[in-house]
Amino acid sequence: MRRGAITHGSVLKAIAEYDELGQVAFLAKYGFGEARSYVVVHDGREYDSKAIAGVAHQWDQGRALRLDEFSGGKEHAAAWLKRAGFQVKAVKNPDWARDEIILACQLVMENGWKGLDAQDARVVELSGLLQLLPIHAEVERNEKFRNPNGVARKTFDIATRHPEYQGRPTNGGALDVAVLMEFLARPDEMAEVARLIRQGIAAGELQSLAPTEDEQLDDFSAPEGRLLMRRHQARERNKSLRKKKIASVIQRGGRLACEACGFDFEEVYGDRGAGYIECHHVVPLHEAGEGRTKLSDLALICANCHRMIHRRAPWPTPAELRTSIERKHAADRRAAEAIARPRRAADEQMPNP
Repeated sequence: MRRGAITHGSVLKAIAEYDELGQVAFLAKYGFGEARSYVVVHDGREYDSKAIAGVAHQWDQGRALRLDEFSGGKEHAAAWLKRAGFQVKAVKNPDWARDEIILACQLVMENGWKGLDAQDARVVELSGLLQLLPIHAEVERNEKFRNPNGVARKTFDIATRHPEYQGRPTNGGALDVAVLMEFLARPDEMAEVARLIRQGIAAGELQSLAPTEDEQLDDFSAPEGRLLMRRHQARERNKSLRKKKIASVIQRGGRLACEACGFDFEEVYGDRGAGYIECHHVVPLHEAGEGRTKLSDLALICANCHRMIHRRAPWPTPAELRTSIERKHAADRRAAEAIARPRRAADEQMPNP
């Protein structure tokens, strides 16, 4: 059986049986529960997407899929139904991403760390802006996605987690608290982050940047959020800038060695490694606006050190990472010497045969 190999016609047959039996009987017959993530929309009606996708298999593949053979999410049922030409809609909206919370937190800070009502013009404006952020796919949003009511609730989630708030906090998550603490620790920098996100969306620059594989990192890894991270990585991966940076180093008689650990790809890999090194954009995200990237903004760095820099915030500079590496090596040498000393002393005390 080929999972997901369903046609438009087979889905219509499943929908017809659903209509004939009714939701409860249809789900019971095939052993499915109500949809928790996505529904499929047809002729203005909503249907449990996983059940419809699973049952559609019986006309194309000989039998219906069982509940435990696939997921109802965007990797399986939702994707199959979209591919068959149907509209799929999220049952509930996705969790707030760090970028969204940053913008909401800025609003709360400007309001004296107090929550705002849904009718407030600033909340309505932020609602419209959040709907433009290219973070959550359309299929993950429903008709209430980041509407003024939801935005207002989020401002109270943040405000009631402020250390000076005396009442009972509203519902919120760990990410709300993390972003709030960032604003309290470095308000000017985080306000600038919010400004850069707003500026990038208004100019259309951030909306055109697709997610990267490094975005698998969770929302606690980059305090400035996903969108500025995408721009940062796009600049690092600019082939033209990388070539110019490498050429400038060679022209000055320098080596293409990692500025943090000294690794030289050509020394280790020979011709295969000749001319290869990665670039790291050293300007902090909250300072890197829309201006042109200068060669002095880039550092040559090996893949391992690059990954270590980006692993978690705060990001060290190549020089700071180099210092950390040197300290680790020094500590290892001291430990090795301490182990060797008793051995040498014991050797000296042994009588000659």
